Amino acid sequence: MKYILYIVFVFSIILTGCQYTEGILELKGKALDEKTNAPVPNRKIIVHALVESEDKYIPTYVGEFFTDSLGCFAYTLRKVKTVYLYDFAVVGDTAYAFSNNKIDLAILNQYGQFLSFKLRKLTDLILKIDRKSKTSFHDTLYVSWESDGVNGEILYPYQIVNYGITSNLALRWIGGDVKSVIKTKVYADKKTIVSWELFRKGRPREIIDTIFCKRNVANSLYFNY
Repeated sequence: MKYILYIVFVFSIILTGCQYTEGILELKGKALDEKTNAPVPNRKIIVHALVESEDKYIPTYVGEFFTDSLGCFAYTLRKVKTVYLYDFAVVGDTAYAFSNNKIDLAILNQYGQFLSFKLRKLTDLILKIDRKSKTSFHDTLYVSWESDGVNGEILYPYQIVNYGITSNLALRWIGGDVKSVIKTKVYADKKTIVSWELFRKGRPREIIDTIFCKRNVANSLYFNY
């Protein structure tokens, strides 16, 4: 009886596997810097099958691989039955941003040996805040930024260093001896917009700075108020 149950169990696994996969596809390509086209080595890429369900796509893990020392990769994709869209998610770090690369199965079938993933370079941005006003009233400063249209808080984690009062209000400072530094990263060579919103005597005032942060440089922006 146990032997029969074992056969049934193994057979069910085989059937399930047949329903899940639909052959393999040999893929090759490179990970390249978006601007310079220089190869990006040792980059982790995670593959998801995008399963369509009720007018939306649900990512299903398929596998992962790394680029080699020359930024090249070769990967055997196990195709998922009835799935026609795959996402190749390039894992980000301090040098390059996270990115999604959604590719249709028809494109993979035709150009799967010549794939190219372009990576967007990150660079340092330091925002320095110094409250010069000696008045006793409590003004309030809000800070936000975006890089190439992407919210800066989402793009890369920021760090606040307070040399004056300690702010426990994230990106908001209320009166006092404010001397703070925000350390973060933004897209290199792309437009970055920093918004300083100051409320003083009940009146709002917004100052906008637009900058292009260079790669491999400690870019800085000052705000005195």
